[in-house]
Amino acid sequence: MKIILNTTRHLLKLLPFAIFFLFATFLQAQPGLPERGITVLPTQAINFGVFCVGGPGTIEVDYQGNVNVTGGVVSINTITVTPAIFEIKLCQGRTITLDYDYSVFLDGSNGGQLELIIGATERGISGDVFPSENNCNFITPLRVGGKLVVPANAVPGVYTGSFPMSFTQE
Repeated sequence: MKIILNTTRHLLKLLPFAIFFLFATFLQAQPGLPERGITVLPTQAINFGVFCVGGPGTIEVDYQGNVNVTGGVVSINTITVTPAIFEIKLCQGRTITLDYDYSVFLDGSNGGQLELIIGATERGISGDVFPSENNCNFITPLRVGGKLVVPANAVPGVYTGSFPMSFTQE
């Protein structure tokens, strides 16, 4: 009987320490990272406006919407010129790696093709990493410019196409 009482007394003395260690371990646990979901929405297409071709050249729209022409390309209407805009929704504390191809070809409504050189963006060039804004409900905008390479024999028409962009969170 004496052995049982001594053992019980020792266990009762150790019980507050066991509760303290359990509670202390719980307090030292780190909070979980924010969710890893990412949403990217294209909200505005890149538009080079109306231009005419007197010879080979380029027309460029930067990510701020500024137009620059070279060679035989003449910009006629810059009112409709816009960069592409994407809206990225991602939790704070995450970073985004941006990847895209160097160029793609756009198809004309009357035949022909124009090369679109993609970029740069307001967050850098392909392969650059940038942080997301504020919190999980904040939208990080990304503006993307581009340059059309126009040959001397470009076919008049409306040129359309798309370009892939990859957004990877870390």
